[in-house]
Amino acid sequence: MKSNIAIIGVLASLALISSCASHRKLAAIKSGDPAASLVLGKDVYVPEIKQAKTMRDTLRIKDDDGTELLLMKAIRDEESGEMVATETLDAAKVTARFRNIAERHGKVDLAFQIIVPAAMQDSKWQLRFYPDMYILDDVERLEPVNITGKAYRKAQLKGYQQYERFLSRIVSDTTRFVNVRALEIFLKRNIPQLYAFKTDSTYVSDEQFYTMYGVSEQEAVEHYTNKIARSINERRKEKMDEMYQKYVKVPIVTEGIRLDTVMVDKSGDFIYNYIQTIATRPRLRKVDIVLSGDIYESDRKLYHIPESSPLTFYISSVSGLTDQTERYVTKVIERHADANTTSNIDFKVGKSNIDLNLGNNRRELGRIRRTLAALLENETYLMDSIIVTAYASPEGREGLNWRLSRSRSESISRYLDEQIKVLQDSLDRNRSIRYDQTGRRVRYERVRIPFISRYKGENWDRLDILVDEDSYLTEGDKSRYELLHRVPNLDAREALLGRERFYNYLKDQVYPKLRTVAFDFHLHRRDMVKDTIHTTVLDSTYMRGVKYLLNMDYEGALALLQPYGDFNTAIAYMGLDRDWNAMQILSRMKKTAPVNYLLAILYARTGDEQEAVSHYLQACRQEPAYVHRGNLDPEISNLIKTYRLNGYNGEEVPPDRN
Repeated sequence: MKSNIAIIGVLASLALISSCASHRKLAAIKSGDPAASLVLGKDVYVPEIKQAKTMRDTLRIKDDDGTELLLMKAIRDEESGEMVATETLDAAKVTARFRNIAERHGKVDLAFQIIVPAAMQDSKWQLRFYPDMYILDDVERLEPVNITGKAYRKAQLKGYQQYERFLSRIVSDTTRFVNVRALEIFLKRNIPQLYAFKTDSTYVSDEQFYTMYGVSEQEAVEHYTNKIARSINERRKEKMDEMYQKYVKVPIVTEGIRLDTVMVDKSGDFIYNYIQTIATRPRLRKVDIVLSGDIYESDRKLYHIPESSPLTFYISSVSGLTDQTERYVTKVIERHADANTTSNIDFKVGKSNIDLNLGNNRRELGRIRRTLAALLENETYLMDSIIVTAYASPEGREGLNWRLSRSRSESISRYLDEQIKVLQDSLDRNRSIRYDQTGRRVRYERVRIPFISRYKGENWDRLDILVDEDSYLTEGDKSRYELLHRVPNLDAREALLGRERFYNYLKDQVYPKLRTVAFDFHLHRRDMVKDTIHTTVLDSTYMRGVKYLLNMDYEGALALLQPYGDFNTAIAYMGLDRDWNAMQILSRMKKTAPVNYLLAILYARTGDEQEAVSHYLQACRQEPAYVHRGNLDPEISNLIKTYRLNGYNGEEVPPDRN
């Protein structure tokens, strides 16, 4: 007994010591020492940037006046403070709070490290870290990182085990609560006829059972059911959620979490390399990442870790170099223009007068009237003439149908001429009063629009198309029609068609569609005397490609800009890493500052540092703004750091954002 008491006392002492240690550790964390940190990783390019390795330590660059510059890789000597040549520059950890990253294919990789010192870790704790991304006007919480202590995870698993034991006590098969043996004995002694059903496969309904024995099957089973045990089982089912909350205080969650790792050995710092890929968007020039967190012991939050200082990622995109100068093309404007439409106007057989109540005439003529109104109100064009061409269906004599189509064309022309007069009267009433420079009222001159009537007789060409497209006619019917179509005399052809079984279908369903009227409206531009004018207009296709480029949609931009083969086309190629195509375009262009800068990036990507530095320095001499722009593009900023260009002194300097 004394031995057990001693063991319990030792365990209690160890628990007290552990608790005191945790309290001291928490107090140190609250005071800010130790603290988790958010830092940049090793200063290397993100995977999208391809840059060939080079062994060159010294570059010889010629200036415009022929002066030769000698550039070497160098670092500052810690003792003397002088710049000395070195083979490599390889910092183990970057302490700067910013980095320039390159956008490629409309995406950016944000790479940083979450560092948790060993002194901040405790076996009974779970550290939950929340990276927040500030992008334009939005804040987005990235996937958390959880660092779980061994004892904390053990407690989590213990809770799951306790809950599993609870679930194992729930009976799913309710027949287990029935005392089957007692029920069988009762039936065998008192109702042997029913007991005989035990080995009989004959189906007996509940109604038959009740009629025969005066008790239902359900009542018999209920009588021999352990109601107390069943009730306890039902209560356990109802308490499943409650017991889950009781035992599993902190569930193990993996979905939506970047990392949840159990820290067993507390001897070293924890470092997690976090890479978040985001899609770029217009106006996106920088992204800030801050880190906050919480310390939990079981389900109790011990401490909220405040936000860290932000890491800033300056995003460079070749789309930012887009030339937004408006581009114009020469356009030939014709004085004359045409518009046309076709309408199905129904006429009674052998008649040419217009009946608005026949067929769809009212709707069709209303549509033509609206077309005329729109053309009369048009501010750009005036109508010169309207050609009305009428057709007839094949029934009847050919000569009669020619005359019939002519009279129908003339009838339509007279009807629409009256409609135009009504429309012009309405326009005159609605027009505002205008005055010329002398103060005299300007009266609108009403121009009479001539109608030209034309007629084409029987519309066999249209009939051929309708027969071919008809779904009611069989292939045999169409073959017979094709055979008869070879008869040159139209009256004889129509007579032969009249003997075919499908003729009534043609006459009733197809022929009305042949009585069409075509309208051709001949127009000319107002106040334009010459037949053609050459003018310059904005190239909308090109400017749409520029918009795609600014939005970093390089594939969409290239689809529109590829035929132009200019500076912006080269940018689209570069955005898709098609560097050879971009080089071919830029090498043919005049070496302006923007062209030299793009060439510097391209040569840096291919590993030709001498050409890259030469073109970059030339761009800076032509346009000093590229001195600061070089800090944005990793290909160029690497050259600046390596060869100490533009007065770079080895210290991290944020790019000029103004």
